Amino acid sequence: MKIQSFFAIIASFVLLILGANSVYIVNEFERAVLLRLGRVHNPDIAMGIHWKFPFIEQVRKFDGRILTLDASAQRFLTSEKKGIQVDSFAKWRIEDVTKYYTATNGERLRAQGILTQRINEGLRNQFANRTLQEVVSGEREELMEAIARDLNGMPEATSLGVKIVDVRVKRIDLPAEVSEPVYSRMRAEREREAKEHRAMGREQAEIIRAQADRESTELLAKAYRESELLRGQGDADASEIYATAFNKNAEFYSFVRSLKAYKNSFGDKGDLIVLDSNSEFFRYFKDMKGK
Repeated sequence: MKIQSFFAIIASFVLLILGANSVYIVNEFERAVLLRLGRVHNPDIAMGIHWKFPFIEQVRKFDGRILTLDASAQRFLTSEKKGIQVDSFAKWRIEDVTKYYTATNGERLRAQGILTQRINEGLRNQFANRTLQEVVSGEREELMEAIARDLNGMPEATSLGVKIVDVRVKRIDLPAEVSEPVYSRMRAEREREAKEHRAMGREQAEIIRAQADRESTELLAKAYRESELLRGQGDADASEIYATAFNKNAEFYSFVRSLKAYKNSFGDKGDLIVLDSNSEFFRYFKDMKGK
């Protein structure tokens, strides 16, 4: 009984090992390839639970998500033969599992090393066709799209079984011998633009000032003309009123004017006036009717 139990335990253990080596699971974010005696038997296994022959067949799993390749900074030359230091990264994923396994033996570091060489070569070719100003300022997006397109079209990328999703430049630095002339040219360009803007500002200021002076002169002239018209109309109305009042009672009007003249002439105690006693000025002193 003991020997039979021992063999039963051994058989159960062997069956457990065989069962564990016969079942495997492929997750939704994984890409897998089935190898039989070291050769590819199933190039692209669907996700889920699968069976295999233990010890004869082997499953290699790879990350099927988009991966990041952060390359070290490299020195490239522009079309002007000016050196720049470029720090970039790339996004890539496995497209053909069989080609990927055959080219890299399933080693991610080996695949990243090959991709780094290809990306640096693509960057070198693209930067060599562009000036420094084009690279730094206006054509960054177009440059990245061209690099990704060229890399995916290379036979090396196709044979590697991967796809370059995107290539981006994190940083572009200028060497010391290049940065100072570039900055000097940029400063000169900005100073030229500043002078143009100042000149345009002065021109606009002169135009606005001249227009304001002209409008001010026109307003003053118009106001003066209207004031003179009003003053003349007022004088005419006053003369008309005086004439009407004088015609109604000329004697009373003459008397009131004489009183005003007396008041203005003797407004202060120290005022002194020397006139002939028969002067018309004192006629209302002699006779209340002024005769």
